[in-house]
Amino acid sequence: MSSAPTLELRQVVQTFYQAGNAIEVLKGASLSVLPGEMVALVGPSGAGKSTLLQIAGLLERPRAGEVAIAGERCERLPDRRRTRLRRERLGFIYQFHHLLAEFSALENVVLPQMIAGRSRRAARERARELLARLGLDARESHRPSRLSGGEQQRVAIARAIANAPTVLLADEPTGNLDYETADSVFTSLLDIVRTTGLAALVATHNVPLAERMDRRLALENGVLVSL
Repeated sequence: MSSAPTLELRQVVQTFYQAGNAIEVLKGASLSVLPGEMVALVGPSGAGKSTLLQIAGLLERPRAGEVAIAGERCERLPDRRRTRLRRERLGFIYQFHHLLAEFSALENVVLPQMIAGRSRRAARERARELLARLGLDARESHRPSRLSGGEQQRVAIARAIANAPTVLLADEPTGNLDYETADSVFTSLLDIVRTTGLAALVATHNVPLAERMDRRLALENGVLVSL
């Protein structure tokens, strides 16, 4: 792994206001993730894990602190540049796969590539390669309703990495799966991180899976601590 972090958060602060009261969710959270590294983000519900992922994914601006992707400071960039970085540098996996129901598995992986400017032919070749790698080559023509939960999440993984991001952010990616399926999906995800050099930050309540990652960080009282 390279010694230069792909994802960095430095002293990130986030505050929300509800009924006139300030709620400090993040109080100086800092982390770094290296290429090819998978870092677990743990903590109780409501601790701020999703907020931290939203900030790392340039979907939300912090009230204070720094966010850097591949060395580029991002927290004050204009919206257009942030959108471009999300498209080119970031991949997202959620607890619910959010696949487009009217499209096949292959088409769900093709579409984000075409939005990014890749030709249909190149996008289909890339999609087939990724689905085959995830054991779904025989299921590429099936719509999500005809796929199992584990297969749907594998398609979501393929979609997330279709545009070759450098950072992968996952929020409870196995939360809706049974133990064996979750283990299988996680193994596939870990293999992709290792072989592609992605920097992955994964929020999870699954303790056994968290223990298989390179490091575990816990969000406690708005700051990150190593476990």
